[in-house]
Amino acid sequence: MAKQTLIRRTIDLLEKLPESEIRQVADFADFVLRKYEEQLMQKGIEKLASNSIALAFLHDEEKLYDEADLKEKY
Repeated sequence: MAKQTLIRRTIDLLEKLPESEIRQVADFADFVLRKYEEQLMQKGIEKLASNSIALAFLHDEEKLYDEADLKEKY
C-alpha cells in the first residue's frame, strides 16, 4: 500500500476507537518514531566515524595474526 493510503486507512480506524485507545496508539507511534530517529542518528554517526580522518589509521591497521597462528581450529 502507498504511504498516503495507509495514513488514510489508519485515520479511519482511529476515528472508530475511543479516546483511551487512541492515546495508546499515539504513544506507540511516538515510540516507533523515536526508535526510527535513533536508527537514523546511529547510521549518521557510523558514516561520520567511517569517513573521519581522526580514525583513518584504523583502516590501514596491519593484521597481527592470521589462521597460521592458531593452535587449534574449531
